[in-house]
Amino acid sequence: MRIPIEYKSAEEVISIIQSGDRVFVHGSAQTPLNLLQELARQSYRLKNVELTFISVYGDIVVDRPEYADNFHINSMFVSTSIRKAVNEGRADYIPVFLSEIPGLFKKGVFPIDVAIVQVSPPDRHGYCSLGVSVDIGRAAVNNAKYVIAQVNPNIPRTHGDGIIHSSRFHSFTYAEEPLQEVRFGDGITAEEERIGTYVASLIDDRCTLQMGIGAIPDAVLSSLTNHKNLGIHTEMCSDGIIDLMERDVINNKYKTLHAGKSVVGFALGTKRLYNYVDDNPAFSFLDISYVNDPHVIRQVNKMIAINSAIEVDITGQVCADSIGLHQYSGIGGQMDFMRGAALSEGGKPIIAMPSRTAKGISRITPILKPGAGVTTTRAHVHYIVTEYGIAYLYGKNLRQRAKELINIAHPDDREMLERAAFERFKQFDYSLPLAEAI
Repeated sequence: MRIPIEYKSAEEVISIIQSGDRVFVHGSAQTPLNLLQELARQSYRLKNVELTFISVYGDIVVDRPEYADNFHINSMFVSTSIRKAVNEGRADYIPVFLSEIPGLFKKGVFPIDVAIVQVSPPDRHGYCSLGVSVDIGRAAVNNAKYVIAQVNPNIPRTHGDGIIHSSRFHSFTYAEEPLQEVRFGDGITAEEERIGTYVASLIDDRCTLQMGIGAIPDAVLSSLTNHKNLGIHTEMCSDGIIDLMERDVINNKYKTLHAGKSVVGFALGTKRLYNYVDDNPAFSFLDISYVNDPHVIRQVNKMIAINSAIEVDITGQVCADSIGLHQYSGIGGQMDFMRGAALSEGGKPIIAMPSRTAKGISRITPILKPGAGVTTTRAHVHYIVTEYGIAYLYGKNLRQRAKELINIAHPDDREMLERAAFERFKQFDYSLPLAEAI
């Protein structure tokens, strides 16, 4: 039965939050900046309010130093909006697999007092949609003691787990707030284009794709126009999939799970993407505990996981979330998909990155920087791709791995890496007998 909606002001709905509460905040494209700004305005009455989320975008205000005694950010991913606060010690980061976050809520390990979400207007049956950020949002709504819903007509109505009856929400406010937009495909470099071409060469027809965040996934997608019958099972999608779906390159026809559907946890891109997924039955936005479950992923035949890295050492250890001690992002879903794709029949887990940073520093290194976290272990790595080629590490020993990785490093960095490999392993060219190599 449809229930009448009583809209309250932002000031009134935020007034439910009390000192000491743990508050979940909807993220990604649907970061509720309007309500966060109101929360900051009410800081005079609040102390030690814990704010938790994954990625947030835009100026969230509450991360500023002047609110340090009022709000404490305890995030499960470090996006640009809070990176400064985390690295200055004013906010904290929780390392956790994306697939396991809903379980923290459900099991009471990380109980939520108040959840703030943005939703589409209720339909004639009283149902709202969590839009393009279902991911951990549904679990937060289902497990929070109190749920504030900001109804926003700009929120797309997506199919899947994000459909929630308005009776689940305790209070409503209304605001026509634009969704956050990110243009990953703008300014793709020549190096990224070459990486996209190499990765595309590893993808066969009828494969299913998972893409991480950044320009490289869109560079890969732009290289797939001659492929056929591809599928999507991914924690996130961006604008790059639209043209391939319109060309019927991506049609999900041969997927072993959810045939005919692009399975997604959240979407992040431009308004074109948000309009495209709106009421589009070709998409199924599902809870991230399902989308990113390696047991589910391994059931998708020919699963291709494409993720990025900050640096990789010469044994294959992948750091994707920090630059030494500087926390840059988070674990996210990389390991969920790297492991799931490795176990998939015909699957391929791929790490793709430029050989150097924008400052000309080699991303392939003798050792990881002090303090760097290992996001994907060397036992899980199969393919590493740069603009100089493909290194296949699966089943190779440490010296063989070093040689493979040096071959795809920037040419100006190879001599340095060769010296480091020789110093470490006492032998560089593994193809030679030990005595001859020495």
